[in-house]
Amino acid sequence: MTAVVQWTGREAALLGDAHRLSIREYARKLGVDPKTVSRWRKYGSATEVVPETAEILDRFKAACPPEVLEVFHASLNAGSAGDTGSAPALGPATVVSHKFLPVYIGDAVSLISGIPCEHGPARLSHRATPALHPDAETTSQLHLYDCGVAIFHLVQNRTVESLGDLAVWRYRSYLEDLEWADKRIRTLLAEVTKQCEELKPPTYVLSAYLLEDSPWQGPNLETAMQLLTTPSVLVDRQRPEETVRLGDDVERALFSEGFEHSDVVGFSSQAIALGFAGWSGVAYHPLSPERALSMDAIVALELDVQTLWCLSSYVLDEIEEGRDPVMPKEFGWRFLRGALTRLTAARPQETAQHQLMREAVLTTSQLPDRLRTAQEVLRDNDI
Repeated sequence: MTAVVQWTGREAALLGDAHRLSIREYARKLGVDPKTVSRWRKYGSATEVVPETAEILDRFKAACPPEVLEVFHASLNAGSAGDTGSAPALGPATVVSHKFLPVYIGDAVSLISGIPCEHGPARLSHRATPALHPDAETTSQLHLYDCGVAIFHLVQNRTVESLGDLAVWRYRSYLEDLEWADKRIRTLLAEVTKQCEELKPPTYVLSAYLLEDSPWQGPNLETAMQLLTTPSVLVDRQRPEETVRLGDDVERALFSEGFEHSDVVGFSSQAIALGFAGWSGVAYHPLSPERALSMDAIVALELDVQTLWCLSSYVLDEIEEGRDPVMPKEFGWRFLRGALTRLTAARPQETAQHQLMREAVLTTSQLPDRLRTAQEVLRDNDI
């Protein structure tokens, strides 16, 4: 194995990569500023490591398990693993896109038939029926929650030449999907009731991406996952209906510099998977598929989170518009309190991966605070 004689940014960055640590996690373990780790990754061997930090790295390396050291030394011997001179690849990449489009329809949800589903983390009772979207997989469904929320879950496989292309598709297709979802739910309700004229269209949207295949490794893979959660940095959205990609140069610069968004929360597990959650998206990539979370677990959490977001939005929107929310007491403030408790409390059988994923999604969605506000409103209205 190659011994480290002198630490530079290249060796320091590769040691973090061998641990599969994010910039923040690596910096925290070393006790250094995250900007220092970012500089190592960006400038590689052109960056010197001060003696005090070199000693920290020596101790950190000495405590590494054998399998991590093996990866680290293999990367050193490869020579090019930390090379920042060559232009990073932009693709191609294969992803499975999961879109969530919720809409509050109140009591009318009981009029649409569906097959009962297993409860998610919040244990919300619901049924499901095929979504019948023209450009989605047959596994796509319309979930019908007893609390009055209907939520479309659209599964779409995509192979793209760059993440910018995926971001453009996401924004453009969401406009079409929202229009389609509005028409679809109105059609279903028109078959059983005439009281859907005042129905508000679906509004809040979020994507969850499973990255299946790509050319990226190490820091570039982490950057790609961050970009999947924050697609807005890859496109010009001044005119949403004509969203355009910013171009190869912008995307390559983001890869070269090591993009990291301050609002994105990681739920990575060392050598098992990379996961990131942001306001507009969740990205997941298994490194060890047999030990990683299933995408079904992420989808189950997002379905419950988006349902409760939609329900609380209905309550708060009614108050803002000067009306009292109209809903059964069984789905009032006590219902929201119970759902929030179930979402935030760890369970004995819950794995560390599940807990990290749940905490990341709840933190970035800001759902807990929203549910508490909705609880107060409903309690004040004796609902």
